[in-house]
Amino acid sequence: DKLDNLIFPSYYPELSSERILVMDWVEGQLLREWIRTGPDMESRNKIGQSLWDFYAHQIHTLKMVHADPHPGNFIITPDQNLGVIDFGCVKVIPEDFYDLYFQLMTSEVMQVDYDLHDLFLNLGFLAPSDSKEERTFFIGIFTEMIELLGRPFRSDQFDFADEKYFKNIYTLGERISKMKEIRNSKVARGNKHAIYINRTYFGLYNLLHELKAKVNTSK
Repeated sequence: DKLDNLIFPSYYPELSSERILVMDWVEGQLLREWIRTGPDMESRNKIGQSLWDFYAHQIHTLKMVHADPHPGNFIITPDQNLGVIDFGCVKVIPEDFYDLYFQLMTSEVMQVDYDLHDLFLNLGFLAPSDSKEERTFFIGIFTEMIELLGRPFRSDQFDFADEKYFKNIYTLGERISKMKEIRNSKVARGNKHAIYINRTYFGLYNLLHELKAKVNTSK
């Protein structure tokens, strides 16, 4: 499928190796440099939409993702297309994990009568050995996390300029890092695939926040 406003440099397998990736030069400005030039809202929204669509296509169609959404890996070309470079960290998304993970992003999971226990158990957020008190605690904190981090997915359009939203994310992260229940848990919680996907989305959200972009997230 063709993605609008996106440029991918040609890859030269005969010049590449396991540790060296040789691709064409992309002319333009690094994303952060381009933002410093003060582009208008229409241009920032266009680039933001291209970023969102690029990741949505990779994750939902290809089941593979450029898992390093760093501002240095995106170049704005002179005609304001988005060039993507540095494919050194690409993560394959297993189908079974994909199905479980993206259930978390649906509106249904936020309904008060939705039973998240089995979903959290299958994703490794809960452990079979958890006590009743531990289950109650971890279901509560992980529900709070997915409500906040999944909010763009449950909107037709999302304004990534929202300072309050990002303050809430950082505040939640800081609060979780200090919770003795998490620090003292004898069980390793989470999912190895989720680490890459969460890192990817957190990086993407931050890029869109730097752009102050308003994005159609239902695409």
